[in-house]
Amino acid sequence: MTHSKRKATELHRAARLYARECREGKLSRREFLTRATALGVAAPAAYGLLGLAAPQAKAQTEQMGGSLRMQMDIKAQRDPRTWDWSELANVCRGWLEYLVSYERDGSIQPVLLESWEANEDATVFTLNIRPGVKWNNGDDFTAADVAHNFERWCDASVEGNSMAGRMSALAEDGKLRDGAVEIVDDLTIRLHLSSPDIAIIVNTADYPAAVVHPSFTGDDPVANPIGTGPYRPVSHNTGIGAVIERNPDHTWWNEGNGAWLDRIEFVDLGTDPAAWMAAAEGGEIDLTYQTTGDFVDLFEMIGLPKSEAITASTLAVRFNQTQAPYDNVNVRRALQMAVNNEIVLELGYNDLGTVAENHHVCPIHPEYAEIPGPVFDPAQAKAMIEAEGLADHEFELISIDDNWQAATCDSVAAQIRAAGINIKRTILPGATFWNDWLNYPFSSTEWNMRPLGVQVLNLAYRSGEAWNEAGFANAEFDALLDEANGIADADARREVMAKIQQIMLDEGVLIQPYWRSLYRNARPNVLNAEMHPTFEVRYQHYALS
Repeated sequence: MTHSKRKATELHRAARLYARECREGKLSRREFLTRATALGVAAPAAYGLLGLAAPQAKAQTEQMGGSLRMQMDIKAQRDPRTWDWSELANVCRGWLEYLVSYERDGSIQPVLLESWEANEDATVFTLNIRPGVKWNNGDDFTAADVAHNFERWCDASVEGNSMAGRMSALAEDGKLRDGAVEIVDDLTIRLHLSSPDIAIIVNTADYPAAVVHPSFTGDDPVANPIGTGPYRPVSHNTGIGAVIERNPDHTWWNEGNGAWLDRIEFVDLGTDPAAWMAAAEGGEIDLTYQTTGDFVDLFEMIGLPKSEAITASTLAVRFNQTQAPYDNVNVRRALQMAVNNEIVLELGYNDLGTVAENHHVCPIHPEYAEIPGPVFDPAQAKAMIEAEGLADHEFELISIDDNWQAATCDSVAAQIRAAGINIKRTILPGATFWNDWLNYPFSSTEWNMRPLGVQVLNLAYRSGEAWNEAGFANAEFDALLDEANGIADADARREVMAKIQQIMLDEGVLIQPYWRSLYRNARPNVLNAEMHPTFEVRYQHYALS
């Protein structure tokens, strides 16, 4: 098979289709930018298809130097492909970079890639490696390094490797398929997918997709900090803090466009926002990782303005279908029916978001389909529980002790109790909760936004995936998801997604009450640190004025 390189002025046919759908109101501008740039269309060209000019960089007032202190949980490090929290990635972003990045406007931008392009049916992707990049040990960054990372990502034998699910179109029998990654030359590789997957490039922007050096064989990237970025670690103490400094021994490929700060300190202040506020008032921190509830405005009152990101982040209050009585679909649907998601949003998250519909596909996702939402009927919920012989059964809902998560689950449990169903609440500290998070019968888990709806469904609900905490296994769902992954046309894709969403509702997979708006508060002299919709902390570009 031969592949001709698309001319620089030639745009992928699907990008023109997406532009038309955007003009017709079928896609939002954010959705259009995500889908078009994922196919390799540069952001300026994507904006041009809509008759718009790409936003210009604002006048810069950054000053070189200075130290910044951010409140953030510090968790024990592990192999990046097994990262299950954004905080793990954020500590290491100073030296571990990504092939591409997901931007606040919804576009996918090149980082270690210079560009990429897809064939017409999204089964072959050509990746052009950015020339002149070096690892901080002096090695050249080449196509072989990128191929090595794809091989690592495809290895399903590594416990907790969620990247394996993201790379399934390149894998076979739990490892990289022979011929799936072709090294064309030192700066070019070609991906040969077994089936169309428009999310393949977007998936490399997700936080477990940090690019590591071929010598990395351990579980701790802080202990072996070989990377391509401008910073290096100084210290890392779980539950206490971490310190990063500019690396004077490494010339970054993007010199002059970032790495303004000399030093970044992450301070772990626990889960109580009152402690964060006290630290801000005492001059101990300059910005928060994220702020929730009443504290968004309280921080503003003490001189730390907020920034907001509209997202598809959420809290999944899920049933583990591998454990009784949650292996009974009637029990799961009854508990769903006892809960009004609108009330949960108001009481659990201060109304700082939008109501969700228990299927984990968001209206800002390109694939979202409007279908009848969940039914709220407490009397019917009680009758269904009694019909299953569980009138005297005491359910238990477990959550972490983060204020907003605990408040959300309190609201869920209160409504179930008000329906006449016995339930108790258990709140665990994070260190305890996360030791066994995949095995709780009925609990809640925070889920970050992914740009495409199929991404989170692939991660969280496909049979046998590492992050499938619901124990959900449905062959029809898996087959429809495979179909949706390969459809470019928004209308056709939405038809399949409607069936997928309906299966999620029919099977009572989870109570998913709302979509979160995310907030960060920072001192006025902190630049370029606006809240990112996927919680990225890009301190390469933070600066002080």
